[in-house]
Amino acid sequence: MADRIVPVLMYHHVRPEGGMIAATPEHFEDQLRWLSRRGYQALSTTDFIRHLQQGGAPRRSVLITFDDGYLDNWVYAEPLLRRYGMRATVFVVTGWVGEGPVRPQLGDGEPLPDTPEHRDCEQRIEAGRADEAILRWSEIRAMQDRGVVEFHSHTHTHTRWDLLDGATKNMRMRQELAQSRDCLRQHLGEVSDQLCWPQGYFDDDYVRIAQESGFRHLYTTRAFGRNRRGTDPASIFRFAVRDTSGASLGRRIQVAANPVLAPMFNGWKRWKRGLHYAG
Repeated sequence: MADRIVPVLMYHHVRPEGGMIAATPEHFEDQLRWLSRRGYQALSTTDFIRHLQQGGAPRRSVLITFDDGYLDNWVYAEPLLRRYGMRATVFVVTGWVGEGPVRPQLGDGEPLPDTPEHRDCEQRIEAGRADEAILRWSEIRAMQDRGVVEFHSHTHTHTRWDLLDGATKNMRMRQELAQSRDCLRQHLGEVSDQLCWPQGYFDDDYVRIAQESGFRHLYTTRAFGRNRRGTDPASIFRFAVRDTSGASLGRRIQVAANPVLAPMFNGWKRWKRGLHYAG
């Protein structure tokens, strides 16, 4: 029981054309179908945190996460999650989210909005046109109210301050986290102790600042570790899901959750890539 491992899946986009860090709706549905037919549960973060603290997660468990909060999460991903009775978590960049009515979703019978490719999303956000690529607060509240998707912080602007302004990066990150917390509290009525690092970067200073700001559970882009009872909550492991079949994802999940194979696989991958973190 103590060694039970819960893989955390990392997505960004679900869109018809696929593309960079995107799954097509067909592949995403096949992945959800694979999980559903084999009795997997998609945990809430409350259940996942309880697992890290106490163990006891169901044997076939995953945590499904999305980064940034793209419009396609509403248009395509959420209807498919509902269809298969799965939950997910979105780490949202609060400064990108705008106002307006909800837009059509898959299955509504209405023309669906354009869901841009990842690089196009970045360009539109940079040009001040984030609403064309990012969720609205109305859509976030609708997903939250349905109990399908929960929302946590991915900072306020998704900026790598260590690259742009190293001398003041800690001050900037402290401001980012305060703004994100205020924004979530204003629009959703609450803010959790969970944070996902923008672009996967963090250092000891950032971890300390996040903890001082009220965040305890910190999600990384480190793929080769095990989320089990006693795992450091400041270093939660996630692996990126590719635009691939349910069977292919299933093989990766089964390796990640196996108490014998997982440490061997993770150790080999870390050695191969020259990585030195524990887990």
